[in-house]
Amino acid sequence: MLTKTSELALKALLVVGLEGQGKLMGPKELAEKMECSLSYLAKILGTLVKARILQSVRGSNGGILLARTPEEITLLDVVEACQGVLTANYCQTVSDKKLPVCGFHEAMAEVYESTARTLQGWTLARLMKRPTAQFPVEGPIRCKMAFCGCEKHSPAVSRHPKGGSRAKVAEKQLQA
Repeated sequence: MLTKTSELALKALLVVGLEGQGKLMGPKELAEKMECSLSYLAKILGTLVKARILQSVRGSNGGILLARTPEEITLLDVVEACQGVLTANYCQTVSDKKLPVCGFHEAMAEVYESTARTLQGWTLARLMKRPTAQFPVEGPIRCKMAFCGCEKHSPAVSRHPKGGSRAKVAEKQLQA
């Protein structure tokens, strides 16, 4: 659902929010921390500056920093900056009035409303509280936010009193 651009923007904002702490961070330094293409990241950063999510300071000691507090930056802000305004028109253009539409249009309108509400409810500050998984993710699925040392900002891996991670204990309980 999220594009690669939106995911990379969220990762960049996490790094700037967690490690920037109000100081300027150069795009090159950020690209190195994120292990991504500087040119692609620079394009994304420019988009976030235009959306007033990031602030850019030019000059030899310039860089970027958050333009707003992490509590004021929602995932919806970031996604719409990167992907455009989320729309719910899946059929012919419909005015704001409630007109009879097909079932598919109605279903997609509900998906849009739910998605927009969820993205609006999540802030960068909320992501910064738990930037990576609280326990090791096992198997082929890897946490998309586990990169460039963000793990050092996460709470310690939670251990169950009887030993083992809470995830393994919960998995064993489900199998029983």
